[in-house]
Amino acid sequence: MSATTEKATAAGSKLRAVVAGSFGNVMENYDNLVYAYTAATLGKLFFPESDGLIGTLYTFGVFAVGFLMRPLGAITFGHVGDKFGRRIALVVSVLMMGAATTLIGLLPTYESIGVLAPLLLVILRMVQGFSVAGEWAGSAAFLVEYAPASRRGFFGSFNQVSTAAGFLLASGVVALNNTIFTDQQVMEWAWRVPFLLSALTAVAALWLRYGLAETPAFTEEQAKGTTAKSPLREGLRTQFPGIARGFGFTMLWTVAYFFFLTYLPTWLTDVAGVEEGVARVSNLVGLVTLTVCIAAFGALSDRVGRKPLLITAAVGFLVLSWPVMALIQNGGVAGVYVGQIVIGVILAMFSGPGPAALSELFPTKLRYSTMSIGYNFAVMAFGGTAPFIATGLVQLTGSGMATALLPIVSAAVTLSVVIGMRESAHRSLR
Repeated sequence: MSATTEKATAAGSKLRAVVAGSFGNVMENYDNLVYAYTAATLGKLFFPESDGLIGTLYTFGVFAVGFLMRPLGAITFGHVGDKFGRRIALVVSVLMMGAATTLIGLLPTYESIGVLAPLLLVILRMVQGFSVAGEWAGSAAFLVEYAPASRRGFFGSFNQVSTAAGFLLASGVVALNNTIFTDQQVMEWAWRVPFLLSALTAVAALWLRYGLAETPAFTEEQAKGTTAKSPLREGLRTQFPGIARGFGFTMLWTVAYFFFLTYLPTWLTDVAGVEEGVARVSNLVGLVTLTVCIAAFGALSDRVGRKPLLITAAVGFLVLSWPVMALIQNGGVAGVYVGQIVIGVILAMFSGPGPAALSELFPTKLRYSTMSIGYNFAVMAFGGTAPFIATGLVQLTGSGMATALLPIVSAAVTLSVVIGMRESAHRSLR
């Protein structure tokens, strides 16, 4: 094989790795978030005896239940990914998520089977939470380990491009579904459509991942015979400080995603009194802004380092969360759109370098497990509960602005963690 052919083959392999690692992440985040974007409808169908804000509170409570399975999923998929390979863990994760989401779309409602309906919904949300726990860290490790040394920030950023794209796809599909069908049709049967579409995306993700080779970094560990025999035990024994940093690092990240991108559309309609069309379209605008900007910030972090961008983003959330929420609540339609765009840019500044920075905290032979634990425990604690706590704060205080405390507090914690981290952009992977 000629040098030119070898180079083209290597480039093709990396491109497929980026596509496979990213598309599965799109699909899993779509599946996870389509539930949140249909929360108001699901509340009426599965909790009909609880009206208005209380019904929404129950629905987001079920959303949070799925996150309780994240630690178990992180431990399970982390063990498989570090011991047997990233690819097999990512394939199983996609299959489980696709099956659970499709089954939600087939569930009978409370009207048909009574209390069994919300019980089955809870079980399927737990399966979703278990499977998605194996996706994020696996996708991040997969992309970063496939990247050239000087482009880990850029390659890793596609983990977040695909995460944002999953949010965007879920928001767009639900908005389109609610536009095509009447309110009565949505309540009767059309609410199922976004969930059933998961079957198609799962097949596509499985096809992309099934024939993909392991990452060069993991293959090297296998060749040397240095893969971990017990990744969880060894990771907790040798990498606990890194796991703790990963937890604090993820706190702002997950609150920002699940508060601003998941809960905010519901807050705009239920609390701020914004027209539903404006709430959904502005959310799409914010998501598009986020998606478009992430890769640029990831590439920039390869040049200037991870820390300058991460610190700037954390300070941005610390200082601007309250003013942005006030603008969204009181600035009219223009204020809603401007606020969503500002959120999108600041979150992209953190999300671009984030996957590489987190991956670089850990050695290759323990990366999947240790990154999964820190990340997923933080997501369990602050991500799934963010919409639930925000709804409860509004109910408790009667003020929509009280919810701004969530991103402010989380930004302060994450900022202190990032300041104490060493710059890793120009260091070799361990």
